[in-house]
Amino acid sequence: MTEFTLSDLEKIVARRALASPDESWTAKLYTAGQRKAAKKLGEEAVETVIAAIAGDRDNLTDESADLLYHLLVVLKIADIPLSDVLKVLEKRTAQSGLEEKANRRE
Repeated sequence: MTEFTLSDLEKIVARRALASPDESWTAKLYTAGQRKAAKKLGEEAVETVIAAIAGDRDNLTDESADLLYHLLVVLKIADIPLSDVLKVLEKRTAQSGLEEKANRRE
């Protein structure tokens, strides 16, 4: 069995965005636009933080899945491929986090 990746999820989001909004939550968010999708992303981020602070491992896992899914929907609407985000992360990890943050201020 192969491992499920964020790239797999990105492909599913892209496919489901083209479905009928009556049949797909992804299509409903995609059709509603960036404002609605970003609001939902924010809600999921807050729920993820609450679960982390509470130390609720199971809920943190579930909310993290929701957060990643909604992030990919927001990126899809913005026409930003996951690979672009990964390139930024790859570049940032070439140096320490402290160095990277200091360089961003310049």
